[in-house]
Parts: sequence; C-alpha cells; structure tokens
Amino acid sequence: MTAAAPFELPTELAIDTDVARRIIREFIRGQLRQAGFERLVLGLSGGIDSALVAYLAAEAIGAERLLCVLMPYRASSPASRADAEAVVTDLGCVSELVEITPMVDGFFGPDSDAAPLRQGNFMARMRMAVLYDRSVTFGGLVIGTGNKTESLIGYTTLFGDSACAFNPIGDLYKSQVRQLSADIGVPDAIIRKAPSADLWPGQTDETEAGFSYPVLDRLLYWRIDKRRSVDEVVALGFDRALVERVDRMVAGAEFKRQVPPIAKLGPRTAGVDYLYPRRRPGSARE
Repeated sequence: MTAAAPFELPTELAIDTDVARRIIREFIRGQLRQAGFERLVLGLSGGIDSALVAYLAAEAIGAERLLCVLMPYRASSPASRADAEAVVTDLGCVSELVEITPMVDGFFGPDSDAAPLRQGNFMARMRMAVLYDRSVTFGGLVIGTGNKTESLIGYTTLFGDSACAFNPIGDLYKSQVRQLSADIGVPDAIIRKAPSADLWPGQTDETEAGFSYPVLDRLLYWRIDKRRSVDEVVALGFDRALVERVDRMVAGAEFKRQVPPIAKLGPRTAGVDYLYPRRRPGSARE
C-alpha cells in the first residue's frame, strides 16, 4: 500500500526546490557577510517553519555556527519539545534550553485569567527577548522563521516572532514551506503534524482560523501574486465570504509589515526621504 502524502500541495504553488535552496543559501550567507557576522541564532519550536529554517541555515553556514534555542512554557506540548530536540540531534547544531515559564508567570501570575491570545503574544515577545540576548552571548544574528501566509494575514506578534535580522522563508507560502521541508529532510513527523502556535493544549492554526492552509495559500496566491480581482477569484471557485474575510485580514495587518511611520519635521527624515539600501557602503561591521 502506498503511504499517504504528508501534505497537500496545490499545483500552482509548486516550486523548484533546488533553485529555492540555492537562492536561500546565498541569501543567508550574503546577509551575514554584509552585517559582519558568521553565526546565527534561531528559536526552535518544534514546528515546521523553524525546523525548515534550521536545516536551511545549517546547509548555508554549517551546523556548528547555528545556535538553536528551545523555549518551552509549562503548558507547551511535550511533543513539540521532542520534535525540536530531534531536529537538533539530526543537524548536530549547538542548542540551549531556556524555560520561559518564570518570565511569563512572573508577569501574569501562575493563576492568571488573562486571555490565551494575550498570554501567547507575551510569550512570543519573551522568547524574542531571549534570542536577542543570546545573539550577544553567541555572537550571531537572529534569523526569522515566519512564512508568507502568516505575514499576509497578520498571524504574527509584533516584536515577537516577527522580529529578526532577516527572514529566509518570508516569501514562501505555508504549502511551499512543506514542500521545501520534505526536500531538505525535515523529519516526516514535523511535516505531517497540524501547524500550531502551541498557545494551549490541542490548539491548531487551521481550527482557530477556520480555513485550511492549502485553500488559504491558493487564495492569497491568486489575490496577491497574480493580482486577480475578488470577482475573478470567486470565479475560480473560492467562496466570496472567505475572499472578503481574507482581504480584510491582509489589509488589517498592513501595519505589521511596515516600519513605524515617523512624523516628518526636518529636511531629511529616516525612512521617508533619507533612504539608503540596506547594503550601503560602510554599513558592514568590521
């Protein structure tokens, strides 16, 4: 009997994984070279996005120059920690375990009635605080793990999981993350499991959001990449209410994808008319 496919890949979202890996490898190396660093720091959750970035980073610069930090909370799934540890073992990279429970409970209290989303946002920011501290002690840049789907619909936490020095998978939809993960050797158990922010026991992204990633990815592909109108996308078979809902999510998350605006008062304002490329001469550390 043929084993079931580990994920659903919409035809229009299939990518050339060899090309993608080559581009991302050079992107990672170029970002490090420009910034004057040789090492990377990564928050490894046990989910597919961070696992893929770990494999890509190890492929680009070597596992010995990658620090993977596991940061569970007391309510985190033991399976997620086990999956993260499996990635560390497979890659042979440097790793560290930092429990964030004292940080979170120290703020909310162990019996807090704060909503799960509020606590989840705080956990994401505590984890990023740990990563940026380790970026100092390890001497590495913090590498991002957010995918294109999450960025477009706003399924990110500002100054939390969205914070990073650069992001190698930010232009890959979730379905493409799965395809590239299968190609590079991410453990099958991670590829197959339901994506989850691990905010509470049994929580999954798709159940919480009310749609599947293959459907959402296809919709975003036609609306964003191909610039099809709402009517054109509906004609492709998408539910109009879903299209309009996703459109609202994309528009409502625009502020998360942009640098904070600055009130212009002087003749040259950073981010407005004082504009230089990230790789401007003299920007690299010596």
